[in-house]
Amino acid sequence: MTEIPLSYLIDRPAEQTRPVGSLILAHGAGAPMDSDFMAAITRQLTVAGVTVVRFEFPYMRQRRLTGKKRPPDRQPVLLDCWREVYAHCCHREDLPAPILIGGKSMGGRMASMVADELGAAGLCCLGYPFHPPGKPERMRVDHLQIMTTPALVYQGTRDPFGKPDELASIPLSPAVTIHWLEDGNHDLKPRKASGFDQTEHLAAVANSVSAFARNCP
Repeated sequence: MTEIPLSYLIDRPAEQTRPVGSLILAHGAGAPMDSDFMAAITRQLTVAGVTVVRFEFPYMRQRRLTGKKRPPDRQPVLLDCWREVYAHCCHREDLPAPILIGGKSMGGRMASMVADELGAAGLCCLGYPFHPPGKPERMRVDHLQIMTTPALVYQGTRDPFGKPDELASIPLSPAVTIHWLEDGNHDLKPRKASGFDQTEHLAAVANSVSAFARNCP
């Protein structure tokens, strides 16, 4: 699909931990696959028995090579990248089933747009960009209203891309479940005064994804 070969970061549970499945995890618009957030959630997921496959979209791979920031690729390029990655991972014998897809922010949104087409076992989105910050009138949820792939969305209650009151009246598909993380921002990070902790939130997400994987066909 692109002149820059795909590369992956694959993290596996410890040998004594029973694997429950695999999650292909895409990064957000502004940070690479090895960002602090992506590394932190990956650690928690492997503790919970999930094998995590991280990859980068073409614009981020180009940025890694040149050191120059680039805007995200156009949507068709991002979706084609997801198709390529999923096809590759499905042919790997070292990734335990079921294979889930998902990602942080933009990466999760792109995954959600191809989930039904790919026939993925499930979808897991972290900090979903339901609308541009400060513009709840511009909801981007049409496909989430008809989705058939079982989907979990983990969203902080302070996320400027979508808060509980903004989504309360939006009729999402019965296949989509939103898990609200108290006082979390777009990185699921709460304020100290809230009494919550980002590490605890990420551990809760990981345990939920693990249970989800165990119940996927």
